[in-house]
Amino acid sequence: MRKEFNVAVAGATGAVGNQMVACLEERNFPVKNLRLLATARSAGRKMRFRGEEIVVEELTELSFKGVDIGIFSAGAATSQKFAPVAAQNGCVVVDNSSAWRMDVDVPLVVPEVNPHAIAGYTNKGIIANPNCSTIQLVVALAPIHKKVGIKRIVISTYQAVSGTGKKAIDELYYQTRAILNFLEPEKKVYPHRIAFNCLPHIDVFLENGYTKEEMKLVYETRKILEDDSIGITATAVRVPVFFSHSESVNIETHQPISPAEVRSMLTTAPGVKVVDDCQQNLYPMAIDAAGKDDTLVGRIRADESIANGINMWVVADNIRKGAASNAVQIAEILARDYLSK
Repeated sequence: MRKEFNVAVAGATGAVGNQMVACLEERNFPVKNLRLLATARSAGRKMRFRGEEIVVEELTELSFKGVDIGIFSAGAATSQKFAPVAAQNGCVVVDNSSAWRMDVDVPLVVPEVNPHAIAGYTNKGIIANPNCSTIQLVVALAPIHKKVGIKRIVISTYQAVSGTGKKAIDELYYQTRAILNFLEPEKKVYPHRIAFNCLPHIDVFLENGYTKEEMKLVYETRKILEDDSIGITATAVRVPVFFSHSESVNIETHQPISPAEVRSMLTTAPGVKVVDDCQQNLYPMAIDAAGKDDTLVGRIRADESIANGINMWVVADNIRKGAASNAVQIAEILARDYLSK
């Protein structure tokens, strides 16, 4: 009989928190008792899990007594405050915010890429879930880096509004409806209209001219691939798509590798589904990735402008693999390989 665990989901009523609860059920995680935590405003709501209704509780410093694993999706400020409290109570935290990702004592994990890093949870009792756009990127890059080494990456992301949250999803919907009815759309979430538009602006701008989102891709990719020598530059764009992030990825490798070799390698890579038959108009699309856990990779071709260059197109559901599923996968390995012994 496998060991069961008391699990808490912090931020349970948000878009990612809802999906975390669904993933725990879908993947038959060994949950003994599930505690759903949120702000005082959401406390008292009921959510279903395995056919039963569970009342959402207010997140407090007393929430983690008797909890073995806490899965957080409640924002960086909340994680900074409550993750150490949970750890002090013997609860191992898998945190989806940006709060702990670049902490040298906190492992940053994508299970298909660096599951060994989970062992570092003992440093602070915290494991960080990477940024959504980083997760799908490294799932596709890791086999290539392992085989021939990556020298440089140029990334352009096309990110769905769900990455900003439910209010952004609603804004895209209502703006689209307004425009189609010849009405003036309201702007509340983004500084400019998102409907029928693209915004080269995700998160705040930094002194170097990049956004925080773009620099997350740089720093997190190096940390997960355990190689600070990789040159990385990124442009992150918000697009009028509800779910799934898309990425144009240009790679310069240390050793030669052909598109056919990349295609063959990724076909057997964990977590990857190759969709690459341009003659049949088959390539990864946001609508195909939505609701799935696979990272879809296609448009694999040589970059004819440089030696050892490869281009590809990478798509994944940012709420599932980009957040909830990845966190639950981490928790599965943690439970099986570390907490069950």
